[in-house]
Amino acid sequence: MAATKFVLAFAICRLMATVGFTTVAPVDLLRLGIEGRVSMERSDVKKASADFGKLTREEPVAVMEPGSAEDVARLVAAAYESAQGFTVSARGHGHSINGQAQARKGVVIEMSSRKREVRVWKKGRYVDVWGGELWIEVLTATLEYGLAPKSWTDYLYLSVGGTLSNAGISGQTFNQGPQISNVYELDVVTGKGELLTCSEERNTELFHAVLGGLGQFGIIMRARIALEPAPHRVRWIRVLYSNFSAFTEDQEFLISLHGRPAKERFDYVEGFVIVDEGLINNWRSSFFSPSNPVKIESLKSDEGVLYCLEITKNYHQDNADTIDQEIEGMLEKLDFIPKTVFTTDLTYVEFLDRVHTAEVKMRSKGLWEVPHPWLNLFVPRSRVADFDKGVFKGILGNKTSGPILIYPMNKNKWDQRSSAVTPEEEVFYVVAFLRSAVDSQALHILRDQNRQILSFCHDASIKVKQYLPHYTTQEEWRDHFGDKWDRFSHLKMQYDPRRILASGQRIFKPLTTTSSASDM
Repeated sequence: MAATKFVLAFAICRLMATVGFTTVAPVDLLRLGIEGRVSMERSDVKKASADFGKLTREEPVAVMEPGSAEDVARLVAAAYESAQGFTVSARGHGHSINGQAQARKGVVIEMSSRKREVRVWKKGRYVDVWGGELWIEVLTATLEYGLAPKSWTDYLYLSVGGTLSNAGISGQTFNQGPQISNVYELDVVTGKGELLTCSEERNTELFHAVLGGLGQFGIIMRARIALEPAPHRVRWIRVLYSNFSAFTEDQEFLISLHGRPAKERFDYVEGFVIVDEGLINNWRSSFFSPSNPVKIESLKSDEGVLYCLEITKNYHQDNADTIDQEIEGMLEKLDFIPKTVFTTDLTYVEFLDRVHTAEVKMRSKGLWEVPHPWLNLFVPRSRVADFDKGVFKGILGNKTSGPILIYPMNKNKWDQRSSAVTPEEEVFYVVAFLRSAVDSQALHILRDQNRQILSFCHDASIKVKQYLPHYTTQEEWRDHFGDKWDRFSHLKMQYDPRRILASGQRIFKPLTTTSSASDM
């Protein structure tokens, strides 16, 4: 303990010397009683300065591996009480794209550095989990009790705090809502260093602000997440379309069945765009096997673009005999290309963890640790056909460098009190360009293509909203939040008045002795 205190004191003293902080004395830092580890080792700093996107680097002065929520509260309080402050960012699995979890000349808290107990409450059907825990670890713990969270992301190696700071979406969102709609309670460290419990009944304003709040109001220490009985197996189905209208009409029909008994709907609805035959077997799965082949040219798509609908049906051993009949009855209502039904059967865990399986293969080929200029958009339903014509059949050409997901969601499954932003329409689509750049030329082309897509939407007055947003000016952030901006900025001043937290999002400029409250 004494050695850890000394390291922390030395680290923050050096931090203050580096950027000019003057009011926190070494003796005060020694009294913080930090249980965890603080490091200025080059390897730790280098790791914390990069992320999955590999598009930007901002080096912190120090990295903290907290031993408890109190450690985080003490660190943030020290930043808040100093004359000029220093920034603090929480980092989960480092899966940000544009440096959102970085802290230039500040401190990065490595939330996933230590494993914590995942406490499952079977009677109440909820789980209490540390904010830095990965969703795969939550799933493993809850399955021991025959339970699982209701809503997921496609990739499970993300931290709980990280996805709840954004929204957390996948093919279950149409029915269960995003992950932020399935949280009962949070423990949060605010920008003042306060450790507060919040829920619908307690510190309600903070509770809704933090969910989807991009880390601006507090660091999630603990989350209480709703659970449901976990299915045993999943029937995973893909069907193909050459007509975009038929594709979207079927998707919208399927999500309109939300809330119906399980046997009358699918449990998961997603889809993706195929503009390059080489990507029909993409990193999401090895779905189309040599024994189950499909060729784009054989389907005679008039404009060279196909659309793949992905749907699943969860089932237990006691209804395995009827699952085929239920699926056949649902498929009869859809207008896909005949003879393009591709199915596979997996355990529930195998389906949820499907992207990680592909990740392992890509890592072995050196294709994972490359730049990822991703672009994720929410597109209003009324303009999705225009988006298809201008982007999928226009800007993209016939080549891409990764999966392009597209699937609809129901706005009424999103709690509008949260900080998350969606289009105004009752149905909107997520369109996710999940591309990888194997070299600098490819990176330049893909980033330029992203700019073209955003410019096209602006010029065509398609009012998209970015998911995992990244902007460079406050004007853009104001436009992003729209009617929520005034509340968002007011709550920032209430819970993080020094603008200490999540400076990597670049929404607000951290306050120093040379800046003012009117600064970004």
